[in-house]
Amino acid sequence: MSEKDTKKAQENEELQDQPVNAEANGQEEEQNSEETNESTDTAQEEDTTAIQLAEMKDKFVRLMAEFENFRRRTTKERQDLLKTASQDVMVELLPVLDDMERARQSMEATKDVDAMLQGLELVFHKLKHVTQQKGLKAMQIHAGEDFDADMHEAVTQIPAPSEELKGKIVDVIEKGYTLNDKVIRFAKVIIGA
Repeated sequence: MSEKDTKKAQENEELQDQPVNAEANGQEEEQNSEETNESTDTAQEEDTTAIQLAEMKDKFVRLMAEFENFRRRTTKERQDLLKTASQDVMVELLPVLDDMERARQSMEATKDVDAMLQGLELVFHKLKHVTQQKGLKAMQIHAGEDFDADMHEAVTQIPAPSEELKGKIVDVIEKGYTLNDKVIRFAKVIIGA
């Protein structure tokens, strides 16, 4: 072959290689652009996620602050309520206290026992009325009733005077009281053994 033929063959080979190289270059460029698009999409997704995370964190911090303020406020209100819870009862008892002071002063000056007893009886009824209005009730317990641990407190046991009083209340030492049907003081009783 002549030089001319060799040159032509080389040129043909180069031409054939060039489209392949051009195709390869096009594919590389396409891959690069896809990678760039993917990295842009990934960056955008990360930015969106970061913004959402920041918003959620802000909401969480605000919610926690709101809850803490609520907790403090309710604690303060509860403490204030406990301080003044018995205020209405005390206001109701003030007239009874005034009557007791007047009765004590009249005892010193008066020698009439019947008048003093009547005055004390009036004060006692006034006190009983005020406590009943507030829901305080005395338990009605009598000797011979069954012992109930939910209502009574056994102070001691003594030998039963009769066979039917065994395990039952023999005597009431101190009255029990309920406040709105809740026992606030158990009745102290003696039980027969």
